[in-house]
Amino acid sequence: MRFLNSTTCELQVLRVVHFCFWIWLVCDVHAQDLAQRIEPLIEKHQGSVCVAIKHLGTGETYLHREKEVVPTASLIKFPVLVEYYRQRQAGMLPPDLMVTLQEADKVPGSGILTDHFLSGTVVPLETVAHLMITYSDNTATNLVVDKVGLSNVVKTMAELGLPETQIHSKVFRRDTSIAVERSQKYGLGSTTAADMLSLLEKLHERKLVSEEASEQMMKHLLSCDDKTKLLRFLPKEVKGYHKTGAVNESRTDAGLFQTPSGWIAMVCLTSQNQDKSWGDTNAAEILCGRVAQAAYEYFHPIARDDFKPESLKLGSNGPLVEALQAALNDRLSPSPKLSVDGDFGGMTEQAVVRFRRENGLEEIGLVDAAMWAKIGEIKLDKDNQERLEDLKPLEAPDEPSGMPVVSCKAWVIADAKTGELLGGNRQDEPLDIASTTKMMTALLLAQEIQSDPKLLDERLVFSKRADETTGSSSTVRAGESILLRDAFYGLMLPSGNDAAVAVAEWYGLRKGAQDKKIDPLDLFIDMMNQRAQELGMMHSVFRNPHGMTHPEHKSTCSDLLILARELIKHPLVMEIVQSRRHSCVVHGLEGYTRRLVWSNSNQLLDRQGYVGIKTGTTDAAGACLVSLSRHQGFETLVVTLGSSGSSARYSDSRNLHRWAWLIQQDKSSAVSPSSERR
Repeated sequence: MRFLNSTTCELQVLRVVHFCFWIWLVCDVHAQDLAQRIEPLIEKHQGSVCVAIKHLGTGETYLHREKEVVPTASLIKFPVLVEYYRQRQAGMLPPDLMVTLQEADKVPGSGILTDHFLSGTVVPLETVAHLMITYSDNTATNLVVDKVGLSNVVKTMAELGLPETQIHSKVFRRDTSIAVERSQKYGLGSTTAADMLSLLEKLHERKLVSEEASEQMMKHLLSCDDKTKLLRFLPKEVKGYHKTGAVNESRTDAGLFQTPSGWIAMVCLTSQNQDKSWGDTNAAEILCGRVAQAAYEYFHPIARDDFKPESLKLGSNGPLVEALQAALNDRLSPSPKLSVDGDFGGMTEQAVVRFRRENGLEEIGLVDAAMWAKIGEIKLDKDNQERLEDLKPLEAPDEPSGMPVVSCKAWVIADAKTGELLGGNRQDEPLDIASTTKMMTALLLAQEIQSDPKLLDERLVFSKRADETTGSSSTVRAGESILLRDAFYGLMLPSGNDAAVAVAEWYGLRKGAQDKKIDPLDLFIDMMNQRAQELGMMHSVFRNPHGMTHPEHKSTCSDLLILARELIKHPLVMEIVQSRRHSCVVHGLEGYTRRLVWSNSNQLLDRQGYVGIKTGTTDAAGACLVSLSRHQGFETLVVTLGSSGSSARYSDSRNLHRWAWLIQQDKSSAVSPSSERR
């Protein structure tokens, strides 16, 4: 592994040396940070991995086993494309050359020519080359190779200084091999990560064959329809000019990626992979995506929101103006009868001036912090208007009953005090877990607060990312703040995905994410997975702090049981999860305040005997519930995943609790006084 950096500057020699040294020093630190992000991913992978990444604007480079010769799979079609344009540029192939598809040309595997085009179809070779890249069409590849020649591809790569980049035969035509031993060792083609990086750099510089040819190749690579590898986790706005490859033991991808910070060349070549599966969960394809994601996030660190308070005035609009208009109608007598339309016009301005005059403020049409303080709490359109005193009385406790019929996919029951399993079904099968994820978020938060209880009174500002998080919400807006204590309630009662992101970002910043140049959310997620391993949750993977569906984000009933037993050790958590309703005051950056009232999403709390813990619902996970009951001295934990509906999770869980109480009573009564003395 090496870290390479370069810079040029036409200055005096001494300044050049000093400047270059400074750049080298800074970039070397950055490269180490990039290595720290990528190497743990590689180390965990069960297979061979070669990586080459270079930011073409700054020159920062990360290399891992970049000179190792490995199979290309269909990635070799990129060098074939290069040779096609080389021969066109040299006049060896006319640009309008047509080819006739014969039945004998058709081979299996990826592409569309074999299944969707009739024998005898005449197609421009340019179109065939496009299909070779866009759909990785195997038949198209062989048609292009027939025209350019296998040996010519190898020769051109060698002339470019890339002797290990070779195509050995036509696709699914091993009998055409021009390098039998290499065919046996590497399959269709071979290359190195360094070779692919070199080709990509030349392409970016428009020096691969020619400027015109490079432009044409870029168009073909942009059309590649495989988004399962390097592009897998990148933002949708990132354009990838790339080519992939996939056979049972090898998954590869290499390309140029246009990002907000400039062009990044990335190569990830995997081989000898233990996971040979085909589908969304292939480990090597996910690894390619994680490597690209790590590089992208390194070059594009998440900046903290820079919120600036803005006073409302003539011309302002939005929900906050609506809240102002409603408050002025309520607090001024006689009421100005403003239209609550969110537009700060002349009538609203007159009402503002009047309110300020009546409250001893300067008579101007400006709503500043001083005026908000006089107005008091406001109500936004999203505010929950429930009152704490409106809670209905608790229902009568359940009674023990026999073996239940349940709708959930998986479940487990255990004694909460001892951890003894009392029953289960598919309890060790990894499944989607929805917002039961927030138990891990709550555990990390509770541990941090336990080390410093004063943190509960710290104010937490919600970021734009938190506010824009989809799904269930605590309805705190970007730039608004609440106490960390209240954020804990917002996480667990209304199951706020926004609150999950907010506390995760707070935690990550507290743990030094900025110093480590890591997104605080990513650092928190790493800590979630680390804590899961420490607890022995060996079948759990966390990819976010809230539980929104992600192909890798899974856990099991047994693992969630471990998590729940750890969570209930914290008195603060138990106080929160038992609360049926909670009220808090939100502070706006502009100076206003408003009140939120959250109801607990766990309907079991409406019945005596149940004391927590967490609900969860997504389309992928179904309705989930981790619940705790207390009955005749026993404490019982039940985990249900994948119930058929919201009400079903409660009936499933109640039935399992009632059955567990019978089991616990039988176990207790089976212990005689004499055996107790012994």
